Amino acid sequence: MFQKDTAPIAAIATAPGRGGIGVIRISGQDLSSFAQELLKIEPTPRQAHYLSFTDQDGELIDNGIAIFFSSPNSYTGEDVLELQGHGGTAVMQALLSNVIKQGQKIGLRLAEPGEFSLRAFLNDKIDLVQAEAISDLINASSLEAAQAAALSLSGRFSSEVNALTDEIVALRTLVEATLDFPEEEIEFIEKYQVKQRIGVLIQQFELFLTTTKRSVYLSEGLSVVLAGEPNVGKSSLMNALFGENIAIVSDIAGTTRDSIKDNLQLDGIPITVTDTAGLRITRDVIEQLGIERTLAAIESSNVILDIVDIRQPESVLMSFSPSISLSNKNVITVFNKVDLLETTAGTLSANDCVTVSAMTGEGLSALKEAILKLTGRQLGERSPWLARKRHVMAIEQGLDHLKVSYAFACEDDRVLDLLAEELRLCHVQIGTITGQMSADELLGQIFSSFCIGK
Repeated sequence: MFQKDTAPIAAIATAPGRGGIGVIRISGQDLSSFAQELLKIEPTPRQAHYLSFTDQDGELIDNGIAIFFSSPNSYTGEDVLELQGHGGTAVMQALLSNVIKQGQKIGLRLAEPGEFSLRAFLNDKIDLVQAEAISDLINASSLEAAQAAALSLSGRFSSEVNALTDEIVALRTLVEATLDFPEEEIEFIEKYQVKQRIGVLIQQFELFLTTTKRSVYLSEGLSVVLAGEPNVGKSSLMNALFGENIAIVSDIAGTTRDSIKDNLQLDGIPITVTDTAGLRITRDVIEQLGIERTLAAIESSNVILDIVDIRQPESVLMSFSPSISLSNKNVITVFNKVDLLETTAGTLSANDCVTVSAMTGEGLSALKEAILKLTGRQLGERSPWLARKRHVMAIEQGLDHLKVSYAFACEDDRVLDLLAEELRLCHVQIGTITGQMSADELLGQIFSSFCIGK
């Protein structure tokens, strides 16, 4: 189990830089005596005290507010003292330095990144999903992502996980009890409808997996690359998507020599869009370097917009397929320059093809809907929580074990030990989501990504 460090910790909890207010946070076991010595008063728990912050020699550092939260009624579950002063860099550093100096006698040290939230997790104030939601809420790049993270923090995602876990535990209890008492000689699987219950649970897992996959895009977004031959309108389409002149547009083929990247929001989902050098056979050394970067961008993307001039509707992308793998890529063929033909812009067919005019803006809404469709979301649909790729992987692996257990349940009681093992493995996988069953390595990876003071 993750080693719990009980030494008191302190850090600046507000963002670096200048601001009207800055906060120093201190957490540890039994901080009441230290708080009294530091503040020169006996603080009343959960009550704001306006006072002067002074150093050991009585020199004034700042005036502000101190609030003491006694264990277990605090963020970390330990005693927590918060000092709220003016948010200047010099003031905050002086205040923190004084706190550390006066706390040496109790072993007070600077907090590591995410250590306050780690202690909250270890003290059962939050589970792992809620801990991740704190970081996601801070880093949310859209209002919807923030709202979804807040729902995860409130425990909505965790309650769904716990409901599935409860059913797995109930099934495990039945199976393992029968293994412990074989003399009962009951037709266990049939009597307790184990097969039917596992079947229902599989359906619940699949629905949960679908919803969770959609929610991942809110936090991790999509990477979209504009690819195609020179002069098919990639840069013009980039500008049209953003509504401003981001890329240089010219009638001269091969204007774009390097990749141009920018970010936008599509119905709350963060999208990174990359305009690339045109794909063609060339002897120009600089252009060849640009094409190499295009192929690298395609490799690392989620979505490829294969831009084609509708007057010459042949894709160059497939001719470069030996250099890049398209097997696991989402490719949308975009027939551009429809304004030069008597054709209506919009969705051309059900085969992931869209007709647009980067010049007039026709068909852009259909293109955006096609991109959004790849996330499994409908326009205007809201996510019930925010999720991460590791959650999806845990659900997928748990579902795999559940399906194997169903196959064993379709046999007879002679494979109960194998059925029990698959249910156990499913339980382990789903337990890693909330941290009920977590490896130290996973905890370290998650909390080290937090900012200091959180």
